[in-house]
Amino acid sequence: MKIVGLITEYNPFHNGHLHHIEQAKQITGADAAVVVMSGDYVQRGVPAFMPKRVRAEMALKCGASAIFELPVCYATGSAEHFALGAVSLLDSLGIVDCICFGSECNDLDALSHVADILSREPHDYRTLLKNNLKKGSSFPSARQNAMLEYTKNSSYASLLDDPNNILGIEYLKALKKVESPMVPFTIRRMGSHYHDQSLDSGNLSSASAIRSLLAYSGAVISTERMGGGFEDTAFSTVLGELEEQMPSSCLALLKDYHRVAYPIYRNDFSILLKYKLLNKTPSTLTRYMDVSEELANRICDKLNNFFNYKQFAELLKTREVTQTRINRALLHIMLGTKKTDVAEYAESGRHFYARLLGYRKDKAKLISHIVKRSTLPVLIRLSDRESLPALGQKMLRNDLLASNLYMSVVTDKYKTAFQNEYKHGILKI
Repeated sequence: MKIVGLITEYNPFHNGHLHHIEQAKQITGADAAVVVMSGDYVQRGVPAFMPKRVRAEMALKCGASAIFELPVCYATGSAEHFALGAVSLLDSLGIVDCICFGSECNDLDALSHVADILSREPHDYRTLLKNNLKKGSSFPSARQNAMLEYTKNSSYASLLDDPNNILGIEYLKALKKVESPMVPFTIRRMGSHYHDQSLDSGNLSSASAIRSLLAYSGAVISTERMGGGFEDTAFSTVLGELEEQMPSSCLALLKDYHRVAYPIYRNDFSILLKYKLLNKTPSTLTRYMDVSEELANRICDKLNNFFNYKQFAELLKTREVTQTRINRALLHIMLGTKKTDVAEYAESGRHFYARLLGYRKDKAKLISHIVKRSTLPVLIRLSDRESLPALGQKMLRNDLLASNLYMSVVTDKYKTAFQNEYKHGILKI
């Protein structure tokens, strides 16, 4: 049996994701697709639009064979941390032959060339990067300019313009770093651009556009407006507009869970974040991932102007620091993701367990193979956590706390019964 690994967020699942699964199997000749998926928080530094189990159910109904949860410290990390966490988890499963990721360029050779430069960091490249950073450029801009100056090739530098190319480069770097035998493949991202806020005229709209449309469906419970004023749009109308953009099974789940489990926004966590910030000083804030001394001082200086999560994140923006970096920093503070913890995980192998969220019943034998071949214990029941080393239990406690916090917000917002992580079973589709 040949297995392809996919690294995803599915926030929410749409036709582009279905295309990815189908094409990944086709071009690699794989019999099954094993997915590593972010949990209740995503890499751009915000809570997921809907709970992880709803997103996992969508994917399993649309062809994913099994889904493992990426620990929250990696799911909410920079592109480099996200990719290294996900690739190393796939590699540890012991049965994944190849990985397939989407990219805007669909040029594996070019992506590999840039990945090699960024992995080796030749002296001349490092000097150019430092010079660009000294000019006050943000890290992404400084890196892109340094790549242009080093390679004298605008096509290589332009690869660092697009989010899927950037993640693809990081996946390739991660494969080299962990010395994985998994073979990389890429397919072209089709349809809308990653950041597009409007539905595609075809049937391949971005997750951003779908989230934006769903945000307009029920203004009375929206806590993060997507733009200016708008009229409350009937949900049936929204579903009608999404009929060509999402598989029918996903539309059915959208209908079932609407105003029961989603939509969820950053501003739903506003009071939680402010509580955390009120208990911090600049020196304690720098303990958290992505928080520099300058950002820590700025957070404390601006705290009296905190009105809600989204507004405060935008208030902290400067020319030198990207909005996404600030988003991640605030999320790390709220979730308690410390630099020392992540460094300790890295020194001890990065992972201590592979937590299974769900699988397809017709691929049950696949799970048995993973359990036998994996270098990590496969967590099917949380009661098995006692067998983990102390550091693994610490990582899992952080994962569980983050998920329980998310579900507490969901239950408070929609007045549904709270179920902590121990009450949730494995999804079997």
